[in-house]
Amino acid sequence: MTAPQKQRRKRQKYSSKSNPQGKMRLADHLIEFRNRFIICALAIIVAMIGGFLLTDFAFDVLRRPIDVLNEQRDGGVSINFGNVTTAFDLRLQVALTLGVVIASPVWLYQAWMFMMPGLRKGERRYVLGFLGAAIPLFLGGNVLGIFIMPRIIEMMATFVPIEDTIWYDAKTYYSFVLTLCLAVGIAFVVPVLLVMLNFAGILEGMSILKAWRYAVLICALFGAIATPAADVLSMFLLMVPMIVLYFLAVGIAVLNDRRRRKRDEKEAAATLNA
Repeated sequence: MTAPQKQRRKRQKYSSKSNPQGKMRLADHLIEFRNRFIICALAIIVAMIGGFLLTDFAFDVLRRPIDVLNEQRDGGVSINFGNVTTAFDLRLQVALTLGVVIASPVWLYQAWMFMMPGLRKGERRYVLGFLGAAIPLFLGGNVLGIFIMPRIIEMMATFVPIEDTIWYDAKTYYSFVLTLCLAVGIAFVVPVLLVMLNFAGILEGMSILKAWRYAVLICALFGAIATPAADVLSMFLLMVPMIVLYFLAVGIAVLNDRRRRKRDEKEAAATLNA
C-alpha cells in the first residue's frame, strides 16, 4: 500500500461515524507533520536546482542599487567576495531562496492540508481560496521587498562621506536582501493564516479583532526593524499593506463565523424536528 493510500485510509478513519469531528491523536499529528515536512523539503530541493540556474539573473537584480550608487558617487561602491568559497556559498544561498519562492505553492498547500483534520467536508473546498490568496500574497511580498530594497540601501549610503569608498561584504549584503524579501513575503501570508485558523474553528473573528492594537503595533515594529529609521516612506510601504491585510482577514473571519452560526442553527433545528 502506497503512502497516499495509507493517508486516505487514515483520513477515512478519523472522519467515520465513530469519530465525527475527525480528531487525531498527537502521535498521528506528528507523523503527518513529518510526512508533509519531507514533501516540502523535497519540493524546495528540486526547485533549488532550477533556482541555481537563475542565480546570475538574481545577482543582476539584487546588485542594481550598487550600480545606482556608483552613478551617484562617481564610482567607489563595490561588493567584495573576501573568501575563495564565498561566491559558491552565496550562489547556494540564492538558489535556496529561489527554491523556497518557486516551491511556495507546494509548501503552502501542505500547510493548509495539515489543518484539514479540523475542517468539515464542506469547508475543504476553501483550499483553492487559501492557495489563491496565499500564493499571490507571498510572491507580492517578495516583489515589494525587492522594490523597497534599493531605497533602503541608497538611504543608508547617504550617511557615508562622499570622499570615502563603500565596500559591502558580499555575504552580509546578499543575506540582508534575501532575508528582507522572504520576511516581507511571509508577513503578507500571516493574515491568510489567521483566516485558515478561523475556518478550522481554532480562532474566532472577534478574537482576532480584539487584538487589533497589538497587530498594528507588530506591523509598525516590523516595518521599523526591516527598514532604516530615516526612511519613513519605506516603513509605511511595508506597514500599511500589512495592516490592510489584517483587517481584511478580520472581516472574512467575522463573516465566516456568522455563516457557521447560521448553519449550526439550521442543523440544530433540523435535528429537533427530526
